[in-house]
Amino acid sequence: MWQADQHGGDPEAPSGPAKRPTRATWAGRNYALLTAAAVVTGLGNSGALVAAAFAVLAAGGDGTDIGLVAAARTVPLVLFLLVGGAVADRLPRHRVMVAANALNCASQGVFAALVITGQAQLWQMALLSALGGTGQAFFAPASEGMVLATVSGEQSSRAFAFFRMGVNGANIGGAALGGALVAVVGPGWVLAADAAAFAVAGLLRALLDLSGVPERGPGGGLLADLRDGWREVVSRTWLWAVVVQFAVVNAVVAAAEAVYGPQVAQEHLGGAGPWGVALGAFGAGTVGGALLMTRWKPRRILLTGALCVFPLALPSAALAVPVSAAALIGVMFATGLFVEVFGVTWMMALHQEVPEEKFSRVSSYDWFGSLAMVPVATALAGPAEELVGRPAALWSCSAVIVLLTAAVLCVPDVRRLERRTVPRDVADGTGAVGQPVPPQASQPMPKEPSGGTGDGAAASS
Repeated sequence: MWQADQHGGDPEAPSGPAKRPTRATWAGRNYALLTAAAVVTGLGNSGALVAAAFAVLAAGGDGTDIGLVAAARTVPLVLFLLVGGAVADRLPRHRVMVAANALNCASQGVFAALVITGQAQLWQMALLSALGGTGQAFFAPASEGMVLATVSGEQSSRAFAFFRMGVNGANIGGAALGGALVAVVGPGWVLAADAAAFAVAGLLRALLDLSGVPERGPGGGLLADLRDGWREVVSRTWLWAVVVQFAVVNAVVAAAEAVYGPQVAQEHLGGAGPWGVALGAFGAGTVGGALLMTRWKPRRILLTGALCVFPLALPSAALAVPVSAAALIGVMFATGLFVEVFGVTWMMALHQEVPEEKFSRVSSYDWFGSLAMVPVATALAGPAEELVGRPAALWSCSAVIVLLTAAVLCVPDVRRLERRTVPRDVADGTGAVGQPVPPQASQPMPKEPSGGTGDGAAASS
C-alpha cells in the first residue's frame, strides 16, 4: 500500500488494496524536494566554478586574480559559518535556506550580467563572490540540519546515500557541462544558468512541509547558542576527534590536489587532460560508494568509516612516485569510493547521536573545522615544496593522513559507536529525533575532502 511518511505523507491513504505505487517511507515529499533542489544547484554550482575562472581571464586577469576571487568567497564562508549554524537552529531552517538561495541568485545574476555586457571588473567579481560565500555560510548548516531532520528510521543510511549520490553525480555532470558551455556560449551565460538554478532550488525549498516540525524556542541569544553548540561537540569525543582529524586531512588533501597535482600532471602525466580525468574518477568513485551504502548497513558505523579514510593517503603517494596516468585514475576512483562510505557513516552518526534541534549548530562547527585550515595549507604548499622538494611534501601529506586516522581509531568511542537496530526515534516514541510520530508515520547528512566534512557535497547551496 501507499506508505505515508511523517513529512508530507498522505494521512488519508487507504488501508485497503494499493491504488498508488509503493514509495519507500524514507523517500517522503520533503526528502524528494531537498534532493531535487540539491541536484539542481549542484549542476549550477559546478559549472559556475569553471565559468568564474574563465570570466576572470576574459576580464584580463591571471592566475593570481583567479585565486583572489576564489579567496573572496572562502573567507566570508569560514567567518560566518558558526553564526549561520546558530541562526539555522534558532529560525526555521527552510527559511534560512530560501533566503540564502535568494542572495546567491541575486549575486550570481549580477555577476552574469556584468560578464555578459563586458563590464566586469576584478573588484566587482570579488565582491559578488564574497556575497556568494556569505550565503553559503548560512545555507550549509541549515541544509545539513534539514536533511538530517527530514530522515528518520532504520533506512536513514539508504536515504543519506541516495542524497549524496544525487549531489555527487550533479557535481560531476555540472563541471563537465559547465566547461562545455563556457566554450560554446561563454562564461556569463553559465553564471546566468547558475542564478536560475538558485531560483528554482529556492522555490523547491519554499514548498517544504514544516507542519511536523516543532516550534523553536527563543533561546538565550546568539552567543549562548554558539556556546551550546560548542558543548555539544566537545561533549562527544568521537565527534571532536573526527572534526580535528578532517581539519588537517582536508587541508593536506587540498594542498596535494590544488598545488602539487597539476604540476605532476604537467610534467609526468601528459597535462591537464589526464589530471581532469583523474579528478573525474574520484567523483565517479563517490557515486559508487554511495550506491554501495544504499545496500550495506555496517554495525560499527564510525569504525567502518574511519577505516575508509586510510585510502585518502593513496593519491598523494601516487603523485609522489609518480605512477602512470592510468594507475592514478584507478587510485582516485577507489579513494572516492572509500571516502563516500565514510561520508554516509558520518551522517548516520550525527543523525543518530545529535539532538534534532542542535543539528545545524553542530554541523557549522564541523564545516568550520573542515574549511578553516585549507587556505593556510594551500598557501604553505609552495614554500614547503621549495624547502623539502615536491616528492617529500607529497609523502608527508600521505603520512599525516595515515597517522591522524590511526590516532582517531585509538578513540574508544569511535571504535564502539554502533548503528542502532531500533532507532532512537522509535525507541523513545519520537519522530525524526524529538518530533511526535504521526499515527501513520512508520519510519522516517559534510565529510568530503576539499569540500567540507559537513558533507560539503550534501550542503551545496
